[in-house]
Amino acid sequence: MTPRADPLTVEVVDLIGTVVSRYYEEYEHAAAEHSLTGAQARVLSLLCVEPLPMRKVAQRLKCEPSNITGIVDRLESRGLVERRPDPADRRVKLAAPTDEGARTADRLRSSLGFAREPLGQLTVAERTLLKELLQRMLGIAPE
Repeated sequence: MTPRADPLTVEVVDLIGTVVSRYYEEYEHAAAEHSLTGAQARVLSLLCVEPLPMRKVAQRLKCEPSNITGIVDRLESRGLVERRPDPADRRVKLAAPTDEGARTADRLRSSLGFAREPLGQLTVAERTLLKELLQRMLGIAPE
């Protein structure tokens, strides 16, 4: 028999779930305003961090590589992403944002008010603590 979580833990988990749900809802809406699906926006945003082979994009987004191929195809047809040889291994193709793709990703990020506005109500110390707690929960070493 599994021990029951204490009420505070249950409440925190519920709040995290609500934040995640609201974030995805706004993300989908912001993506649509840029004529993108949520999945296309996530792929484009990820590629703006660094160009990646599609297999790694699929791993990071936890989905099938064939789905990523279709998403990259559609982004490429819109001039937002391009495929280019990997300088480390020319047999591998990287998906990378075009200049227009990077600008679109920037506009998308700028239009996400849900997270930014409530976070702006926290002090710098509170945001720093929240960041450190989230990193600890995810097993990410603090910067």
